[in-house]
Amino acid sequence: MSGRRPLIGISSYPRFNSRTADREVYTLPTSYVNAVRGAGGVALILPPGEAEPGRILDGLDGLVLSGGGDVAPERYAGRSHDKIYGVSEERDSFEIGLARAALARSDVPFLCICRGMQVLNVAMGGDLHPHLPDLGDGTVEHRLPERLHTHHGARVAPGSRLAELLCTTEVRVCSWHHQAIDRLAPGLKAVAWAEDGIIEGVEHESHPLCIAVQWHPEMQLDDPAQLRLLRGFIELASRS
Repeated sequence: MSGRRPLIGISSYPRFNSRTADREVYTLPTSYVNAVRGAGGVALILPPGEAEPGRILDGLDGLVLSGGGDVAPERYAGRSHDKIYGVSEERDSFEIGLARAALARSDVPFLCICRGMQVLNVAMGGDLHPHLPDLGDGTVEHRLPERLHTHHGARVAPGSRLAELLCTTEVRVCSWHHQAIDRLAPGLKAVAWAEDGIIEGVEHESHPLCIAVQWHPEMQLDDPAQLRLLRGFIELASRS
């Protein structure tokens, strides 16, 4: 890739009151910025709160919907659960708006990571499992106790766009979630799964620039497959 580096917007975490700064702040793990830069892009952090989030896309070459807290269950007619955390109406509204706006156009590639994949599914009319341990399978840990990340295997559908970007159909993924897609939204198709059947990756049936994974590729920059995924996304953005 040569010439101008593509500008990639990354949705931030919601605002919160910082005790150390004694004021409201927006945050985002540096791993997202490092991943975009390392893959050849320029990172621009997008805090929630814009009244017309879709207009932001006019100035971007690509979009990343980041991970973080849970989507409000009211957004998908879900039930409340005592393990739901980090809900932000402002962030939900902003990111759902971004997802729908990106889907409505064909010139902005977007990568949905962890919560971002769940946001995409909700934005298109799907719903979520509120807390995976309640399913009682237990064969795969998708998050360790005290909200720590872990790793597990996932298989990717041969011939899928995701498999083409990863250059493999078997991956080891960094997993950090307690919710997941339950009912898949119309227009999406599952293309990756954990050993317990939980959906780990989806693609849009007609939008070639929509990529979504339940795992955290930005935390696996030493993994050649995950680096290929990130570089492939940036390459798509460089062509937009």
